[in-house]
Amino acid sequence: MKLDTAKSIGDFGERKAVSYLRRHGYRICARNYRAGKYEIDVIATNWTDIVFVEVKSRTYQGTEASYAPPPKNAVHAQKQQFTRRAAQQYLHENPTKKRPRMDVIQVWLSPAIEGGKPKLLKNEHL
Repeated sequence: MKLDTAKSIGDFGERKAVSYLRRHGYRICARNYRAGKYEIDVIATNWTDIVFVEVKSRTYQGTEASYAPPPKNAVHAQKQQFTRRAAQQYLHENPTKKRPRMDVIQVWLSPAIEGGKPKLLKNEHL
């Protein structure tokens, strides 16, 4: 698996985030939900909440992960507003009594080694 584009890195990170959510008791309702020009990476539920998840993945060389800006820095105010609009549309189409919430999952990856898969360095659920 060659991860040489932002999309391929993002898709790989999303798969890792979905695996993480499932391991932690979440049920995945949708992936890459689109509401017009807005998108939500993952929509998941637990017993009490419906969670709109923005996944941010980055590849890092060596010790770069310890000092480079974290992936969450890419979730700026405008991105949060876009996610909120898409979430409102999803909730309009799929009413629920669960509490809505927006989470971010940061995914740190090593670069792929000669056509191999990258290694998950760590992830963090915010």
